Amino acid sequence: MPGLFVLLWSTGFIGAKFGLPYAEPFTFLFIRFVLTLMLLIPLTWLMRIAWPSSPVLWLHIGVSGLLVHGTYLGGVFYGIYLGMPAGLAALLVGLQPLLTAACAGPLLGERLTSRQWLGLLLGLVGICLVLGSKLEFGTSIFAGFGLGALVSVMAALVGISLGTLYQKRYCTSMPLLSGAVIQYMAAGMLLGIGSLIFETRQVEWSMTFALTLGWLVLILSIAAILLLMALIKKGEASRVASLFYLVPPVTALQAWWLFDERLPLLGLAGMVIAIAGVVMVVRKPSSKEKA
Repeated sequence: MPGLFVLLWSTGFIGAKFGLPYAEPFTFLFIRFVLTLMLLIPLTWLMRIAWPSSPVLWLHIGVSGLLVHGTYLGGVFYGIYLGMPAGLAALLVGLQPLLTAACAGPLLGERLTSRQWLGLLLGLVGICLVLGSKLEFGTSIFAGFGLGALVSVMAALVGISLGTLYQKRYCTSMPLLSGAVIQYMAAGMLLGIGSLIFETRQVEWSMTFALTLGWLVLILSIAAILLLMALIKKGEASRVASLFYLVPPVTALQAWWLFDERLPLLGLAGMVIAIAGVVMVVRKPSSKEKA
């Protein structure tokens, strides 16, 4: 299940690259969430899935949706729309495990062993090698986009990190399917307001855009997100977050396959290091390490 999640989640950056030429980011995401809700709400009723039992839980689920979906996706898509390369956006968001692990201790009482901290650092080094190997020396990585793009993607990083921790702390009793509906409603309202205020809401409908939208709705917004919710509910937040270290390498592989972007030897070495770091974090600590 973790491997499938990484594979599905990594396609989100590719989907953004395919779809953003045809629609502005908030409009694009608002349409995506509306279509997702049109599928999830009937499915929830047909399967007779229970809804959250208290208004307080509804509120907590809504807040987690604003962070995990609204802030994260809105920030990534807007940053790419403003000119940030998708690979660099994936690299910056890939810093999430370090931020999550640093906050999981004081907020959730989770303790990481020295081996797990080393794994987190190795993962960071690995994704830097994977994506850094694709940058030309002597060229500023900030060429082509401004401070707004950087701020947008950093907001996405903070949103997904805090959202993971918040959901683990306050939404462990959340029904997965109906909880996802509430999260998408909250995120959809946020992005809908954003599209009304900041965008023209014009969409250039094409086969490419329709296929991209269908993939993002069915595979990302439903399949991958439900997998993420299940992983958060089952495991410690810092271990779940470590899976995001694998997203940039897998994204780089997909870009090579779809767009013929070659990955040099340094990038391949970075993949190996990142995977090794994830294994170190995810593997359960021994009794000696806990002591």
